[in-house]
Amino acid sequence: MTPWLGRARGWGERKHRLKPVPLKMGHDLAFRVGLAAGLGLVAAAGNLVGGYFVVRRDWPRRYLQYFLALGAGYMLAVAFLDVIPESIHLSGEQALVFVLLGYFLVHLFEHTIAPHFHFGEETHHEEVSHHHARTTVLLGLTIHTFFDGVAIAAGFLVSVWLGAMIFVAVFLHKLPEGFTVASLVLASGQGRHNAILASGLLGAATLLGVLLTSVLQSQLKYALPISGGVTVYVAATDLLPEVNREPNWRMALLVFVGVATVLIMQHLFHV
Repeated sequence: MTPWLGRARGWGERKHRLKPVPLKMGHDLAFRVGLAAGLGLVAAAGNLVGGYFVVRRDWPRRYLQYFLALGAGYMLAVAFLDVIPESIHLSGEQALVFVLLGYFLVHLFEHTIAPHFHFGEETHHEEVSHHHARTTVLLGLTIHTFFDGVAIAAGFLVSVWLGAMIFVAVFLHKLPEGFTVASLVLASGQGRHNAILASGLLGAATLLGVLLTSVLQSQLKYALPISGGVTVYVAATDLLPEVNREPNWRMALLVFVGVATVLIMQHLFHV
């Protein structure tokens, strides 16, 4: 199957979608694949930066919570206003089945591979003291970050606009991811070197997702809606509960700021 080029549309024009145009294999595709790889590298670096802050300094947890709140609103808006509509435009209503598949795929991994871990929570030493617990949590996070890369690459294969929107959504929770996995490794009694390596593993999984999706372009009609379901899960099931644990008006406001940012960007640039 040839990937399709998603045409830029204004907010008021979403009801009048144009017939998709085959994407020519040439400089445009190479540019967007290269852009996806470059921004995937930037996203991966976010994991390392998060881990670095844990091992080098005491980073106030409230700032990470602010990232989570902003990221939750932004990710939900991108999923429902861009990724899922583009998925339906690409392969019809069957795309919704793959959205559900993506959602429950992460749910399955989180409740079987890492059943005692929830992204964003404070890490307790007694919960991760055993090697098996540490390994399963790290594996669960690695699978999640792999789909971060899938989402970025799938977005750029549709359009630069969608890829950029997904990249921002992914990047907003990369710092807390790196912070979380490094804290987990330190809490399990491992050294700072291993904490940085664990953060780097998450970044490498993101790059693998980008590269694999870029190579398997014919599977875009599956990759994009699955990444949409993963995005909804991370935002609604992992991030928002963390936001709701903080009875702070700033947290609630930042969720709405995340949503409003997507709407404003659509109005200003998606024409």
